[in-house]
Amino acid sequence: MSLYIRFTAHLNAVLDALEADGTLPAGLNRKPVTVEPPRDPSHGDLATNAAMVLAKPAGTNPRALAEKMVAGLQKLEEVESAAIAGPGFINLTLTDATWRAELAAIHAEAADYGRSDAGAGVTVNVEYVSANPTGPMHMGHCRGAVVGDALATLLEYAGHKVIREYYINDAGGQVDVLARSAHVRYREALGQDVGDIPEGLYPGDYLVPVGQALAAEYGDAYVNAPESEWLVPFRTKAVAAMMEMIRSDLALLGIHHDIFASEAELQAAGKPQAAEQWLRDHDLVYDGVLEAPKGETPEDWEPVELPLFRSTRFGDDQDRPIKKSNGAWTYFGADMAYHFQKAQTADQLIDIWGADHAGTVKRIQAAVAALTEGRARFDVKLIQMVRLLRDGEPVKMSKRAGNFVTLADVVREVGKDVVRFTMLTRKADAQMDFDFAKVVEASKDNPVFYVQYAHARISSLGRRAEEAGMDLPAPDLSRLGTEELNLVKLAAQFPRVVEGAAFAREPHRIAFYLNDLASAFHSWWNLGNDNPRARVILADDPGITSARLFLSRGIGQIIRNGLALMGVAALTEMQ
Repeated sequence: MSLYIRFTAHLNAVLDALEADGTLPAGLNRKPVTVEPPRDPSHGDLATNAAMVLAKPAGTNPRALAEKMVAGLQKLEEVESAAIAGPGFINLTLTDATWRAELAAIHAEAADYGRSDAGAGVTVNVEYVSANPTGPMHMGHCRGAVVGDALATLLEYAGHKVIREYYINDAGGQVDVLARSAHVRYREALGQDVGDIPEGLYPGDYLVPVGQALAAEYGDAYVNAPESEWLVPFRTKAVAAMMEMIRSDLALLGIHHDIFASEAELQAAGKPQAAEQWLRDHDLVYDGVLEAPKGETPEDWEPVELPLFRSTRFGDDQDRPIKKSNGAWTYFGADMAYHFQKAQTADQLIDIWGADHAGTVKRIQAAVAALTEGRARFDVKLIQMVRLLRDGEPVKMSKRAGNFVTLADVVREVGKDVVRFTMLTRKADAQMDFDFAKVVEASKDNPVFYVQYAHARISSLGRRAEEAGMDLPAPDLSRLGTEELNLVKLAAQFPRVVEGAAFAREPHRIAFYLNDLASAFHSWWNLGNDNPRARVILADDPGITSARLFLSRGIGQIIRNGLALMGVAALTEMQ
């Protein structure tokens, strides 16, 4: 049990006692009550708003209620002092022994320090990447891939059961274009001069081996055959080859999905029809005519009766068609059925989308709310684009890929860990620059380097102590002073950061926290530059050396735990 959860339990025990003696009425909603670090560390170690949020529903004065709470909190062995601030906030200062015990807990729990059961086993389906199967992964896909994967890991660590899913868009016109592009490369493999790739087809060289494989399998059987004969088999083979390439590209980032759901299979199984029928049975789909688009004249537009989903009941600005006038499913209609399918095996759904899909969020949220009758929490995380730079200049596109920079090329140049960490150094909905020079820069301005360097420094301490041949006693944590315990206080926030990041669906919070922790560690380390007695290893004082090594290893453990959530390895030495 983390320190913050433990003190929440202490606080609830005090509130229970106040309910028992009639000071507070029973059954008050305690969800708004928080236990967190105060904004100003000089105010103490923990702060709670309990008196502020409970006083009004209890019909009492916040400060008067705070006084009664303080009386109970001051009795706790771990509390050195409790004070009321402002109109009724309560600040707690904990004993040094409490923080030393927390450092020991970090060591005892090791890789599990920060893990929680807050998710209570609730199943969350995280769908991410879901790139069209028409070519290799490019950097436009990278950020969403990393955010989705880190979020899935974070949710598992916070006690959820997680399903990692990839939706293969293999039923649209883009896969027909892929098949036609593969046919050009097929003819090329058989010795034909195909010239420039025709406009509208995929020009990348990545389709050359696909064409060669098709030539080896089919010979010249489809060279002059009508499209109707080869389109389906070429589409099937090309999509399979692209998905193999995509899986390989994602593996370079350490990303592996549990489920690859096919849009074509979804439609073949009649899932859109089933979703439509369910909605009709619940009076959520009707046949109607949409209003003419704004700015159109009657001559430009012909009213057509279409099946419309009542998305306005769920906050959308208009009802949405689920089929086109030719009877084909709209993108929304197909997506609606797909989410209906996902909701059969998950309690909560998360979609990781590019920011260019922002306009469709409301309608799909409305559909999920309808299809799950409001039981499933559904979040859409919008991912902004990444701008690739080299020394501040835009990076040229890849000829092999056709018109983009491949993810594989970037990972091979700077490494998986650099890519993953960098993608989490900003909020997902904020635009990002990825400068090849800066992300590998050995500077405190580069958070990737700064955090890794902190862990490498900690790893070097153990080696240096061994090389010095020091006979170290068991760590006496009473030797740790204020500067050291301040580091413990920051480290002890890790479980709280994990739970907050998981609840908010924001894995970047882990990167932010690790940067703060690394900064604090480096500052503590640098004290020894001005004061030799502040160094970690003191040859003439094995006792303080042992205690400071214990502290350093505890900080290293937190860094490892946080990096693991990000899918990043913790380096033991810098190259």
